[in-house]
This record gives sequence, structure tokens and C-alpha cells, in this order.
Amino acid sequence: MTAAIDVRSLGIRYNLRLTRKNTVRETFKNLARRRNGPAHFWALRDVSFRIDHGESLAVIGPNGAGKSTLLQVLAGILEPTEGRIEVLGRISSLLTLGAGFDTDLSGRDNIRLAGAFMGMEHTDMLRRLPGIIDFADIGQFIDAPIKTYSTGMNARLGFSIATAVEPDVLLLDEVLGTGDATFRSKSQQRVEELMRSARAIVLVTHDMTWPVEFCNRAILLEKGQIVAAGDPSEVVRVHEERSGQRRAGQQPDPLPPLYDAGLPALSSHIPGAVRLR
Repeated sequence: MTAAIDVRSLGIRYNLRLTRKNTVRETFKNLARRRNGPAHFWALRDVSFRIDHGESLAVIGPNGAGKSTLLQVLAGILEPTEGRIEVLGRISSLLTLGAGFDTDLSGRDNIRLAGAFMGMEHTDMLRRLPGIIDFADIGQFIDAPIKTYSTGMNARLGFSIATAVEPDVLLLDEVLGTGDATFRSKSQQRVEELMRSARAIVLVTHDMTWPVEFCNRAILLEKGQIVAAGDPSEVVRVHEERSGQRRAGQQPDPLPPLYDAGLPALSSHIPGAVRLR
């Protein structure tokens, strides 16, 4: 089967000596402050996995583990420093709540704008418009400026747009935990529909109920590396145990180089990879 996402030995390295400050003075002050420290930081290192069409992968881990960086690479926002990545098909991503929205425009206008950004025909987006509005279920606010929306309303509209365009690969980052129980149920049904239609889904979340409810595989990232992979319930259990140890001021128990949390086997044809299926 052709993979929807194939990641091999992925690495993302940041240069800690660079600064966003505009002035030369500030830049040199930062350089002087950092010259005794490390020059580079690896946000991701030696990350390998594969997702086939119809699979849903949860990416979990502590803050700073590299979860959002991984999604940005999959979305094509960041270029790998090392390794390679292949993503086949149309990608739809919602990496932050309301990402890409023009806050001065209405929700209805932002739906049309999102269609243009994704390269969809205007008539095609107009055909989908009623369904997107109905799914978001934000009432009369659909014709109000986005800047008047709550965080939950942003999430509802963004999720509705991202999942209505029939993507081959859907990337979600911390967007499903908002909204009431009814919208949560609708979201789950939509994700399940996408999985049944052979879509690939990658979900980053801190809500540990979502990997179990939504996904058939999970990976645990720590310090930019995969430390556990496999059944979502088992990976969540490992993550919660290690998080509890950190909160207690303890060093988490060491894991093997790659903890196999319920996978049938590691991939035999992708060196160092986790075969997700």
C-alpha cells in the first residue's frame, strides 16, 4: 500500500545564535549572551514513521517535545534539516485556532477565502458553503467579523472548513478540545468518516481522551525523539506515568531505545522507522 505520509530520519535544527531583533545592537547583545552556550538546538532528531491512508495518528508528549514542529514540517511550513518526508495528496491543516483567518472579515467571507488559499474552484467552495456553515453551528455570528468570535467559535469554524474539503491528509493541532459535548460528538463522527474514506489524520493534543477516542496509533515524543509508539491507550499510559514522575520531581524511568507499545513489529524496510498499521 502506498503511504500517505512517509517520514525517514527527520531532523529539524534551530540556530540559537540567530535573533529576530531588528537592531544590530540587540543582535550583538544576544550573541554575547549566548556565545558560551550551545550554538544549535535539535527540535526533532531521527524521527521516522509511516502512515497509510485510513489511519489516524496521535502525537503526544510534554511541552517542548517537538509536536507542533512535526506538524509544521508535514504541512510544508518548515524544511527538514536532515532526513526526508513524503506526503501524498491534498493536505488540509488547522495548526492553530483560527489560523489564516482575516479577523476583519466575516466567517462566511473567511470560508470563501480559505477555499481560494487551498486552490479550490470558487463554484466548488460555494457548493460546500452551506454544509460548512451548518456544521460549525455558530448561528448569526457567521456574518459577523471573526474578531468578535470566541476561541471555541474560531475552532468550530476552522475545523468545519478543514474537514469539509475532503483532504487526503488532515493535520490538527490542539483544536478538538473546545466546544460542547454535541460539537465534540460531531467532530468525532467527521473524523471517523474521513478515516473510512481512506484519509490520513495526524492529531496533536494534550487532551489524553482524544488519542484513545479518535486514533488507531499514537507516538510519544520527548526532546524531539520518538520514545514510544503503538496502541493509543498504552502510549497514553506511558506518557501519564512519566508526566507524573516529572511532577513529583523525579527523573522518568528510562525506556528502551524505542518502546513498542503494542505494535506488531517495527518496519523492516524503513531503517529506524515505526510501522503504523
